[in-house]
Amino acid sequence: MERVEIGNAESRTKGGHARQWLGALAISLLLLVPCVWHKRLVAGDLGSHVYNAWLAQQIKRGDAPGLYLVRQWHNVLVDVALERTGGLLGWGVAEKAVAGAAVLIFFWGAFTFVSAAARRKPWELAPAVAMLAYGWTFQVGFINYYVSVGLAFLSAAMLWRGRGWKRAAGAGLVPLIWAAHPLGIILLIVLAAYSTLRERIAGWPGLILPAAGLLALGGAGWEVKRRFGYEADWAGTQFYLFNGADQLALYGRRYAVLAAVVFFVCVSVVAYQVVRRKLKREDWRLLVPPLEMYLVAVCAAGLLPQDIQVPLYPAPMGLLVSRMTLVSAVLGLCLIAGARPKRWVLAPLAVCTVAYFTLLYRDTGSLGRLQAQAESLVSTLPPGQRIVATFHAPEGSRLPFQDHVVDRACVQRCFSYQNYEPASRQFRVRVQEGSPVATASADDAEAMASGEYTVREEDPPLVLFYQCAPDHPERVCLRALAAGDVDGDGWPSSDDPP
Repeated sequence: MERVEIGNAESRTKGGHARQWLGALAISLLLLVPCVWHKRLVAGDLGSHVYNAWLAQQIKRGDAPGLYLVRQWHNVLVDVALERTGGLLGWGVAEKAVAGAAVLIFFWGAFTFVSAAARRKPWELAPAVAMLAYGWTFQVGFINYYVSVGLAFLSAAMLWRGRGWKRAAGAGLVPLIWAAHPLGIILLIVLAAYSTLRERIAGWPGLILPAAGLLALGGAGWEVKRRFGYEADWAGTQFYLFNGADQLALYGRRYAVLAAVVFFVCVSVVAYQVVRRKLKREDWRLLVPPLEMYLVAVCAAGLLPQDIQVPLYPAPMGLLVSRMTLVSAVLGLCLIAGARPKRWVLAPLAVCTVAYFTLLYRDTGSLGRLQAQAESLVSTLPPGQRIVATFHAPEGSRLPFQDHVVDRACVQRCFSYQNYEPASRQFRVRVQEGSPVATASADDAEAMASGEYTVREEDPPLVLFYQCAPDHPERVCLRALAAGDVDGDGWPSSDDPP
């Protein structure tokens, strides 16, 4: 009898593992759908990464005069992946394959960390993690940072709860995190240190950790403002709006309302569990650490700059607070998972997820049509033409970098003269003064994108891409620029032909 029971238990365990693996596979396949549901994948700065991966190939062939590559060990993981897969599979397949891999890395990294914090697998929160996976950070195209965050969460979870080879594997992810983005390393250090120390310092003395975190953030902000004289912009007094839900506020009021609903559902779940259940000491041990980390992360939005100009780079490091809210959102999910909500929470989150991806399908389709227009016009130009673009985001959109659809359209066809990566010196593609294929000035690159650049006599022949119909942002026109022209002046009206 005992053997039968043990055998049955083993069968149930094996069957449970099999179901979990099948469920994980099904979730992964569903997660990849938004990467392929349109012919063209448009995600802000991703178009620039694809273009510069192609440009790296041209540099190696000697076909991009004035540009060169440097050996760089950070902020390059996605770019190298795009270059390698683009050469093998073609650029259309490469960008979708790399973007899909990035989505899976972030989703499972975040889910694993939430599971580690809650000491269980909170499948009921999978829809919320899926929305975050296609939230602001992905849509704006900060893919290296996005991958580094996913890997940092995965590594932190393995170091926190893992044993033996799992801890070794978690530590082994450090080089990949660094290759993706240095901010991922900072996140890993903070998460690993906090999770380890907080479990050893129980009760009220443990509050020294969040207090130390706030002091460190305040001190860093003070250093930026006072001592070093860096030029910096701040997120503003309403820092509490950067609470993680803002990752879902993308293209207008509908997204903002949906983000508010998701935030309300999450807060209600935690409040219900705390008020209605008699939480035991073990329950509070699961709730308090993620609550502390979440509050510190939200406060960081008011203590750290949104954009900062450091002497190391000609271009500023931008949208730092907006990036950070991706971390805040995951920490918020750790809090919800620690409250051990009932399975009914899956219903409202599933409804919000369907609404979110329905809106996203519509708006990403519009961006795809914009890129198709750009590709169609590029095909009419002579090979190697130098172009600039002044595309503007729709009213209410929180996603800049619309002009990168033209970068993507230029792959294998033309050169984006306003390409910001070489001049910023933050990436491996660099530019020499006087290059005929890219500006060497970060300020000029920014002016070109914003429509404030005055064409000079020494500039190569430039063609301007712009949205010529205010009521139809998908409509793209082009015109040649001459010395003295300002690329944002004299746009035709919506009645003028392209």
